[in-house]
Amino acid sequence: MGARLSIVTGSHRSREEGSGCQRHRTGGDWRPHLHRRLREQFEPATACRVAAGLGIQGNAAVFDLSNACLGVLNGILDVANRIELGQIRAGLVVSCESAREINEIMIGRMLEERNMEHFAVSLATLTGGSGAVAVLLTDGSFSGTGRRRLVGGATQAAPEHHRLCLWGMVPDGKGGYKQTMSTDGVNVMNYGVELGLRTWQAFLKEVAWKNEDVDRVVCHQVGSAHQSAILKTLGIASDKDFTTFEYLGNMGTVSLPLTAAIADEREMLEPGEKVALLGIGSGLNCLMLGVEW
Repeated sequence: MGARLSIVTGSHRSREEGSGCQRHRTGGDWRPHLHRRLREQFEPATACRVAAGLGIQGNAAVFDLSNACLGVLNGILDVANRIELGQIRAGLVVSCESAREINEIMIGRMLEERNMEHFAVSLATLTGGSGAVAVLLTDGSFSGTGRRRLVGGATQAAPEHHRLCLWGMVPDGKGGYKQTMSTDGVNVMNYGVELGLRTWQAFLKEVAWKNEDVDRVVCHQVGSAHQSAILKTLGIASDKDFTTFEYLGNMGTVSLPLTAAIADEREMLEPGEKVALLGIGSGLNCLMLGVEW
């Protein structure tokens, strides 16, 4: 691939209000109308359950732009492919995540249901953070710098594990619905690391890099246990990684590209370095991209 990318970011702790807002002209006033798309779960992507039902796994691409943790990377691939096909010269991938509402809901429920079983499946929710990111990809004709060239990538899927992390709506017993989230953190990590190793091997082959060629890595941000496990399994030195989970938490699709942008701002990513973007998310899905910075 020859696409060039730039990243713009923002992070916050406030909740975004409303979605899918369209303005309609009525009686001289602009009035917003909210349109919601119904789906079984917010996370993981519905495509994961479909893939599991069909018995799909391995190097199949479970493609969904709402893909938990990987949505921005999926968007990058979609835009890059359109650039390669000559359909467009540039494209902007935008994502915004808010964790405040689900955090407040789960904290309230943990205070009501004071038992270890509920605490165990709710704990991962509290790592959630909020933020926004925009990634601009071009064909390189807008600038002569030649910076940040997207080289290629690889994807692997294990949708048989799609129920390990669920965020969605359940009946509230009063004729309505309420949000809930549950995560089997231990198995998400164990199966995720296993999937990550398969993807890493396919990724190195696809971009024609060796392990020692990789100068820097930026991973999806979860926590120290996940970071340590994946780096050790892939044989990557910890000083090649850059993290933000310590102060920004897990911002879903925003985490990886925002972390890469902050690493660049702090001059942790040098021009010409081979940088691996390692996305592993619920579903389970794994997508890794290589960028010549």
